[in-house]
Formats: sequence, structure tokens, C-alpha cells
Amino acid sequence: MKLKMSQEVDLGKEPVGRLLFILAVPTILSQIVNALYNMVDRMYIGHIPEVGAAALTGVGVCFPIIMIVSAFAYLVGMGGAPRASILMGKKDNKGAEKILGNCFSALFITSLLLTIVVLVFKELLLLLFGASENTLPYAISYINIYAIGTIFVQMTLGLNAFISAQGFSKISMLTVCIGAVTNIVLDPIFIFGLDMGVRGAALATVLSQSISAVWAIYFLVGKNTILKLKKENFPISKDVLLPCISLGVAPFIMQSTESILVLCFNSSLLQYGGDLAVGAMTILSSCMQFAMLPLQGLTQGGQPIISYNYGANNSERVKKGFKLILLSSLIYTSIIWLIAMFAPQLMVMIFTNDADLVPLTVWALRIYMAGMIVMGAQVACQQTFIAFAKPKISTFLALFRKIIVLIPLIYLLPTFMENDVEAVFLAEPIADFIATTTTVILFIITIKKLLKGMREKEKQKEIKH
Repeated sequence: MKLKMSQEVDLGKEPVGRLLFILAVPTILSQIVNALYNMVDRMYIGHIPEVGAAALTGVGVCFPIIMIVSAFAYLVGMGGAPRASILMGKKDNKGAEKILGNCFSALFITSLLLTIVVLVFKELLLLLFGASENTLPYAISYINIYAIGTIFVQMTLGLNAFISAQGFSKISMLTVCIGAVTNIVLDPIFIFGLDMGVRGAALATVLSQSISAVWAIYFLVGKNTILKLKKENFPISKDVLLPCISLGVAPFIMQSTESILVLCFNSSLLQYGGDLAVGAMTILSSCMQFAMLPLQGLTQGGQPIISYNYGANNSERVKKGFKLILLSSLIYTSIIWLIAMFAPQLMVMIFTNDADLVPLTVWALRIYMAGMIVMGAQVACQQTFIAFAKPKISTFLALFRKIIVLIPLIYLLPTFMENDVEAVFLAEPIADFIATTTTVILFIITIKKLLKGMREKEKQKEIKH
């Protein structure tokens, strides 16, 4: 196989700044487009005559299940893709193709198991996530069809990570955009034109994901890809797949625990502040989600640069890549922090103009996003640990912020403060500062060891030549 990089970029030679721009911009746009088409989906459902509100709530109850299904795609795809990039940097494309083939099989098997589990336990799961007698029928109608399309979700999300890992950022963006545009077009046709309601929304989603999945597979078996899907790499080898799964645990935790966090925040706020506080939290989490999307796109777009050059043992390009990712991330989070502190109404008014909800949410946003200024360092370091294929540290950090620090703070802080609602919102920035400090300390210790080892290898290589 000819050892070349993608037609778009050469991860080992092109200027790091140009590489980051070329790789990160499409990834950021993909994240935003993906979020927007989920919003449009809900907007259509909310406008179904007579039953719109109940239907929207029913579909909303399905969201935690959808997040968990997506998390399994990240477990395989975002665990395997960085390892494939590292092997490409070592000029071991055959080894990288074995990872791709094994991950394809794992995604297929996982999708079948998830489909069975969701269909068998759907009612129990939906009731657990807050479905009521009124909303359960809509939730079941949606999840029945969505579950059948699980295989397309797994393939789209999982395989797209391997397209990005090779440097094909535009192809990766198109994978998302094709599905998004298809979904936006089909939604009104199925929901209103064919009078299918919630089932129409689910069917539109499944069909759009199937087109994205076919697009991704078609590219990975075509002439333009570097790593090809080949039948001989489909049989699963534990030596190939298990390291990928262990590396994917961190992104799996980050994705799957979002639904747990929502439950914890809402249960506490309902107790101390009632429905109004829960409404404010819904807006805050939406603001945070949209604020984090470009940051995640930026750091994920930079991952192939780090992984490839780490595999190629090029310490200078690894350092340059990380410094640029860190600087870009901190500039972005500082801008978001300034908006949240000095013009929070710009964010809040996008979601509501309710006279009671706006002042509470504006006040809460300043507290909730107070730690945003340091999150650039947290995310940049954590994603770079994944790029270095350091599963233990990345898994610990994923667990540390949300499970070990944030969730206990949500319940503990109100016992020490007069204003219970303020205490719950304050849990977020405190967790951000603790997690960022811990992550940066661990990263400094780790990066020094890694760079030292890389320099020693570079010297040995020079001596041999």
C-alpha cells in the first residue's frame, strides 16, 4: 500500500496551524449542524396539531436513551480511531486497517444487542427517564422505530471517526451534513404530509442516518481512502479490539453520563426551586451544550495531528500541535465566559422571553458558567490524553469531573449554603475548577515523560543513521 496521507492534508509535514484549521473547522461545523438538526426535529414535533406539547415531551424522554446508544458508538469509534492514527504515523497501515475492520464488526454486533435491549426494555427505560401516562405512548412510538435504526447510528458515528482520523475532514463533515439535510427535508413530509406524527419524525431520523452510514461505508471501501474496510479484517481479535475499547471508555463515559447529570440537577432543583428552577436548568444545559460544541470540534479535529505525529515519534510537531490546540481552546472559552458574565441575556433570550424565567436564568447562568474560562485547558488536555492512547488517565478524568466531583456537589452544597438553588448551580463551576486543576497537573507530569521518551528515540534513530 502506498504510504500517503489524504488528498486534503499531510498530517506529518504540513504546517501545524494550517492542519488544525483544515481539520477543526469541518469538525466544528459538523457538531453544530448535528445539534441544529436535532433542534429542528423537536421544533417540528412541537408543532403537531393538538398533541404537540405531549409529543415533544415524549420524544424528550427518549433523549437519554439516544445519548446512551450514541455513547456505544463513541466507545468503539473514538477508541479505535486515535489508535489507527498512531499506527499510520508508524507507517503501519495494515495494522490500522485491522483496527478499522475489528471496530466495524464490533459496531455491527453492538448495534444488534442494543436494538434487542431497547425493544425489550423500552417501557421500563422510558418510565425511568420520566415518561408519564400521557407521554409514554408518544415515547414508545418514537423509540420503536428509532431502535430499528440503531445499526445506522452506530455505523455513522463510529466509522466517521476513522474518516476524520485519516485527515479527510471534509468527507467527515459531509457524512453529518448529508444526514442533517435529509432529516430536515423528510421531517415535515412524514410528520405533516403523511400524517405520521412522532413515528414520522423517527422514520425521518432513521432514513437520514442510513444514508449517512451508506456514505461512510462507501467512502471506506472506495479508492480515495487510505484505510480500507476489508473482509479479512472483520474477524474480531481481542489483541486488536480490547485496547480500542479501553481507550474508548473515556468518551463513552463523557457521553453516557450526560443523562445522569440531567436527572441529578433536575431532582435537586425541583426540590429546592420548583418547576421554574428546572426550566432555568434546561436553558442552562442547552447553553452549555452549544458553547461546548465548537470546543469539542476543535479538540477532536486536532486529535489526528497529535496521534499521527506521536506514532511518527515527532516530538516537535506534537508540542506545536498541543500548544496551538490549548491556546485556541482557551481563547474560545474566554470569549464565551465574557459573554456569560457580562451579556448573559444574549444566550438566555434565544430560548425564552418568559417574564419570570428570564431573570432567574440570567442570574443562574453567571453562576453556572463561571468556570467556563478554564474549560479550554480541561478539554484540550483530556482529548490529548485520548490522542496519546492513554486509556487509564482519560477514563479516570472522565469519571472524576462528573461522577466523583460534580454529582456529590449537587447534593452536598445545599446543606452548607443558605440559598439552596444557588448552591446547586454553583456545583458546576466548582467541579470545573477542581477537574481542570487535576487534569492539568496530570497532563504536565505525563507530557514530560512522553516527550523525554520521544526525544530519546529520535537520538537513537540519528545514531543508527
